[in-house]
Amino acid sequence: MSIYNKFFVVLLCLCALDMGAQKGVEIGGHVGLAHYFGDLNPDFSITDPGLAIGFKMRRNFNERVSVGGGVDYARISGTDADSNNQFQLDRNLNFRSNVFDFNTSIEFNFFPYLHGSDDQYYTPYIFTGFSILSYNPVADFQGESHPLRELMTEGVDYGLATATWFYGMGFKWDYNRDWSFNINLSGRNSASDYIDDVSGLYPDSAPPSAIGAALSNPSTVDGFGAPGTQRGNSEANDKVFFLSIGLMRYFGQIQCPKITRGNY
Repeated sequence: MSIYNKFFVVLLCLCALDMGAQKGVEIGGHVGLAHYFGDLNPDFSITDPGLAIGFKMRRNFNERVSVGGGVDYARISGTDADSNNQFQLDRNLNFRSNVFDFNTSIEFNFFPYLHGSDDQYYTPYIFTGFSILSYNPVADFQGESHPLRELMTEGVDYGLATATWFYGMGFKWDYNRDWSFNINLSGRNSASDYIDDVSGLYPDSAPPSAIGAALSNPSTVDGFGAPGTQRGNSEANDKVFFLSIGLMRYFGQIQCPKITRGNY
């Protein structure tokens, strides 16, 4: 199922919600770590996590279902030097990038979760949705940073934003009536394979600048990186994962239990 089909399924779920059962809004922020997985880290090695921060808003519809939206920033990077694979060591590529992620999702609580409750104040949860991820990979040459897209290292003029399937799991618990802690692990499966500037083949002709040529093929192995040979794996798109802990403030009314009348 494509990213867009998954997003359509999420929209159908949102439309099915009882909008009259809303319980209030939560607003907060979080900090944590982010890690990239792709052509320069195909084995999902956790070698160089970057700082991540973000802002989130959540609307609760009932004790089980809510929708959320947020903005996340992270610093990600990857390098062939961290690999044990000889091809990657010979290829000798690296990148880093600031990424901004604008996401929306639907959440489901495994346990009933009610702010102000003495019993139902914590729950594990899962979520899925859609996001737009912006990126701009750079690398260093002779002590200066250079945006790799502009250098046409693979001869491809790719975009600097991508749609992603946004998903994850977490755990939330109330500190008191108004404040709660949230910890979650979230992933972004992107529709792009150029977050790291690496995807397909070495270009048939050298990039237009000497810097571009040097960063397109920084290998020190004689004959490596001939035009038209493999540079990356275009069959697998890039992914970014976030692990964060945050604090959320609840704005809403606590529902009082219904009063029953006896029969006289």
